Amino acid sequence: MSEKSKHDLGGGSDPRRLSRRKFLAGATTAAAFSVAPGGLLAAAERGGPAGTTAASGSDPAPGTIRVDATPGRETSSFSPNKALGTSIDMLGYKSVDKLYTEPVIKKCLSAGWGPITYRQHTELQIAAWHWNPTGTWSDAAGKQGYFTGSSELGEPIRHSYGYHLPHRGNTRNNGTLSGFSRLNDGDPKTYWKSNPYLAERYTGESDSLNPQWVVIDLGAEGPVTAIRIDWANPYARAYEVQYWTGNDDPMNKPVGGVWNAFPNGAVKDGQGGRVTLKLTQNPIDVRFLRIVMTESSHTPDSHGPDDPRNSEGFAITELYAGTFTERGEFVDLMQHSPDQNQSPTYCSSIDPWHSASDLHMEGGDQTGFDLFFTSGVTNNLPAIIPIAMLYGTPEDAAAQIHYLKKRGYPVSYIEMGEEPDGQYAMPEHYAALYIQFATAIHRLVPEAKLGGPIFTGQNEDIKIWPDAQGRTSWLGRFLDYLKSHGRIEDLAFMSFEHYPFAPCEVTWADLYREPELVSHMLDVWRNDGLPENVPMIITESNLSWGLNQSFVDIFGALWLAEYVGAYLSAGGDGVYYFQFFPLPIGCGCHGSGTFGLFVADKNFEVKQYTSQYFAARLINLEWVKPGGEIHHCFRVSTDIRDAVGNEMLAAYALHRPDEEWSLMIVNRDQENAHEVRVVFENHAAHQERAFSGPVRMVTFGREQYRWHSNGSYGHADPDGPPATRTLEGGSGASFTIPKASLTILRGKIEA
Repeated sequence: MSEKSKHDLGGGSDPRRLSRRKFLAGATTAAAFSVAPGGLLAAAERGGPAGTTAASGSDPAPGTIRVDATPGRETSSFSPNKALGTSIDMLGYKSVDKLYTEPVIKKCLSAGWGPITYRQHTELQIAAWHWNPTGTWSDAAGKQGYFTGSSELGEPIRHSYGYHLPHRGNTRNNGTLSGFSRLNDGDPKTYWKSNPYLAERYTGESDSLNPQWVVIDLGAEGPVTAIRIDWANPYARAYEVQYWTGNDDPMNKPVGGVWNAFPNGAVKDGQGGRVTLKLTQNPIDVRFLRIVMTESSHTPDSHGPDDPRNSEGFAITELYAGTFTERGEFVDLMQHSPDQNQSPTYCSSIDPWHSASDLHMEGGDQTGFDLFFTSGVTNNLPAIIPIAMLYGTPEDAAAQIHYLKKRGYPVSYIEMGEEPDGQYAMPEHYAALYIQFATAIHRLVPEAKLGGPIFTGQNEDIKIWPDAQGRTSWLGRFLDYLKSHGRIEDLAFMSFEHYPFAPCEVTWADLYREPELVSHMLDVWRNDGLPENVPMIITESNLSWGLNQSFVDIFGALWLAEYVGAYLSAGGDGVYYFQFFPLPIGCGCHGSGTFGLFVADKNFEVKQYTSQYFAARLINLEWVKPGGEIHHCFRVSTDIRDAVGNEMLAAYALHRPDEEWSLMIVNRDQENAHEVRVVFENHAAHQERAFSGPVRMVTFGREQYRWHSNGSYGHADPDGPPATRTLEGGSGASFTIPKASLTILRGKIEA
């Protein structure tokens, strides 16, 4: 499972702050260039070595960029209005009114991204989401139970919030380090309860096929001979206690060890109440224990018998693990505390039951859907929106989609939940919920296109504890579940996030790795069994999940170009950049930085643009032709390498709908510019052609942008704009690509 810790999104505790001396207003302008004697292009003071040269006898021969422009050999095709987007996530409490203003939105749209995805952050906080504050409770008198938002069209929804889950079982997940588990909070009145929608009543399958579990982390290996379980209702009639052997953490490295049954760990006739089990005669040194529950008592919990969901699943009040003294006294090795100091526990699922008093506004604001769709952030394009699945109900999700349809808001896709791998959800459990939620949504909105699983940013296949057949691929098992239940057609797209590098470990050499990483993931998902007709979309992405100076330095711009160019060229169907709105600057690895496109102060006022802003404009407004027409990607090769064989230039070629050829070129060399010829090869006709007539060249590199880290006073100087020039092509033309730069070459080729 993922080791990703979800980024903070600008709440009240966000340390990212800025006070800057230099303001940048308005759109970028082209830098001035002059042509030097002999045809060399000399940059103005803020430019760099950019332009065309004619090779002479004393100059080294230029390298070559070769584009396989043979008709029919395109590697992929895409429409910018569907494939190049951005995203919004939960916003800090009371920040929505500052961000959703016409000037801020206009500046954000100037980066050129097309569609937008709406991220569902409440699930990462282990919270229920009220997408509509108006709705009905299953226990109306008590304002508690299972909440269903109203699909009736009332007052426009401007704000929405999360609600704490009082039956929580995870101390933490890969999205939050706040709150606590009720499995060992020391309070006899609280309890964990599993999700009732994973019980036979709702899945139509025996509970033994969807066993629920809890895991205990003692923090370090210690001698264990016994476990004490204070069962709540419904309790487990059949369960087994196990221990982990292996060198790795079973939650984050699930294939690094094995779960073993204690000699006396199996119970087949559980009666509930307090149970103390002597698991083994001789102590076993263990750190992780697991209780696997396969048969429920179906007895109602503390909320009473009126709602059948109260009697489904499993519930535990408190857990203890340890040994006995010689006098038979139980010695507990667990720390019990209503905070993050408790011994960590994890669970297979959580009951979404909650009450009105569990409202957590300070946790952040999930933008209200009416504000989202009417503010302008969607760029008048269909948006990808989420439903809450892990901690919601099918009825609530269906009401949400029905509401959006009634409003007439354009929705392209619907993501089902958020990061199930980062929340330790088993693939079969996620699939069982997926089918129930899909059924409810399609009953009201048959045309809705659903997908997921919205994996956390990964570079490899997602692994999970092996099943009875030894299968460990999360996606493979999820797909097999849908196929075996005749519901694979309910998966209209596959989505995942891309945060490829640990924040404190980013190096310049990662530029070489990025193209292989994203193309590799496409192969991984197909090898897991994803049908060929199911598109793959990265619905949230950036360089890393944690703050790093590399976001704002020129490296961030070059990485963004590599990522977008490589993924779309390899056949990916869409990339969505995080994030749309400005966030305050803060301190991260190797200095100050921020997520996103802007250097902003604590009031979200934009002071400067980051390097990724300029890269976004080159991608969205120069490399592609903005709009909805189809672009075709073609394979490119280069012959400029360093001493160990690394390609110094990465190039991504498009044939645009206006008949122009557009090359996005990244010079990975930090020390040297490189002169190149561009050759377009038509292998079918045995032809080689070149740019003909005017060639537009736009360059953005260290000569145009350099970041200076100085805490909250971090800033760029120079801070753009890109260097722009119109040049003449021809069979003898060559182009000098500046060091550490992103360059667009665009024009038509010889007939």
